[in-house]
Amino acid sequence: MNLSNLQPAEGATHNQNKRLGRGEGSGKGGTSARGHKGAKSRSGYSKKIGFEGGQMPLQRRVPKFGFTNINRKDYEGVNLDTLQLLVDNGVIKDTVDMTVYVANRLATKNEIVKILGRGELTAKLKVTAHKFTATAKAAIEAAGGEAVTM
Repeated sequence: MNLSNLQPAEGATHNQNKRLGRGEGSGKGGTSARGHKGAKSRSGYSKKIGFEGGQMPLQRRVPKFGFTNINRKDYEGVNLDTLQLLVDNGVIKDTVDMTVYVANRLATKNEIVKILGRGELTAKLKVTAHKFTATAKAAIEAAGGEAVTM
């Protein structure tokens, strides 16, 4: 080690930034490393998201596609095998309604519930929901239960 290769200890210095606009002698005076003219040379410049230098941006070149029906109703589906699993685990006894769906995280309180026909149901249940598929309703009634539409 000698005077030509002295340097601060690792982590002792923090500021590694260029000191811009501190006179011509610094080498970063004048335009302060921003070049001449143009939006990027000016204060307050921020590029818009998706800006491509004046070229028509990708999100405007690509055509719109499809259709969104504003009157669509999204149902939260609950299958029969899910209900049977809850019965087997002793979570529900005889009635299934909105409080049961919310408590077991099958749906939230504002969702519309539809009972779907996947799986088998052997338990006698009184199931309350907004909608039922034909197979689900038949399976509930075949097991001796009752399907109640809200």
